[in-house]
Amino acid sequence: MEPTALYQQVEDYIVRHIQDGSWPPGHRLPSEHELVSRFGMSRMTVNRALRDLVQQGRIVRVAGVGSFVAEDKPQSTLLHIASIAREVRQRGHDYRCALLSADRVAAPGDIAAWLGLRSGQSVFHSVCLHLENEVPVQLEDRYVNPQVVPDFLDQDFRVVPPGEYLVQNVPFDEIEHVVDAVLPTPEQANRLQIDAAEPCLMLTRRTWTRTTPVTMVRCLHPSSRYRLGCRFDAVGNQRFG
Repeated sequence: MEPTALYQQVEDYIVRHIQDGSWPPGHRLPSEHELVSRFGMSRMTVNRALRDLVQQGRIVRVAGVGSFVAEDKPQSTLLHIASIAREVRQRGHDYRCALLSADRVAAPGDIAAWLGLRSGQSVFHSVCLHLENEVPVQLEDRYVNPQVVPDFLDQDFRVVPPGEYLVQNVPFDEIEHVVDAVLPTPEQANRLQIDAAEPCLMLTRRTWTRTTPVTMVRCLHPSSRYRLGCRFDAVGNQRFG
C-alpha cells in the first residue's frame, strides 16, 4: 500500500478509538494542540483531519469548546460490526473464543475476487468458534488481506478475537453485509454441535479502508441459538444487537 498521508494518520487514530468503543458518542476528543504534540504535525494538517471527520459525520466541532464524537444515527445492527463477545457478556454469560486455525494460504478464486487479489495470491485465513456458556453460537471463517494487516497472524486471538482486533486496529469506511439461510456442512455441524439438518443463518461481511478490501468473513449461526436484530430508544441510540 502507499504510505499513509499525514492527515490520514490522525483520522485513523481518532476513528480507531471511535470504532473500538473507547470514545463513545459525546466523548470529547483531544484538542488540536494535543494532537499536534502527539503526532508532531502542523496545526493545518491536524485541522484538515478534523474537517474530514466532520464531513464524514464521525465528529462534531463546537467553536470555542472542542470536538466531540458524533451521536449515533438510527440504523440496523447490520450496518455496524457487532461484538459477539460484548453481546454475550452483556447477557451475564461466559464468553470464550476457540481458535481452530490461523494460517497463510493461497487465496481460492472466489476469495481472491472478493478481496481484489489475484487467484492463488497469499492471504491470511483464520477459523474461530465463539461459545456462550461453552455452547457454540457462531463459527467464524475469515480471510484477511495481508497488504492491509501484515501482522494479523502475530496476534493472540485467545485474548482478542480476530474481528475485534481488526475493528480496534484497522479503520474501516465501508461495510457490506449479506445474510442467507443455509444448511451447515457436516464439518460445520460437527463444530457447532448441531444436527446437519438444522437451519443456520450465514452472515457474510466485507470491509474496506479507502477502497482497499480488508477482510471477508462468513459467520455461521445456528438459528435456534442466535438471532440478528437490534433495538433503539426514542432518540435513536442502539441498546443491543
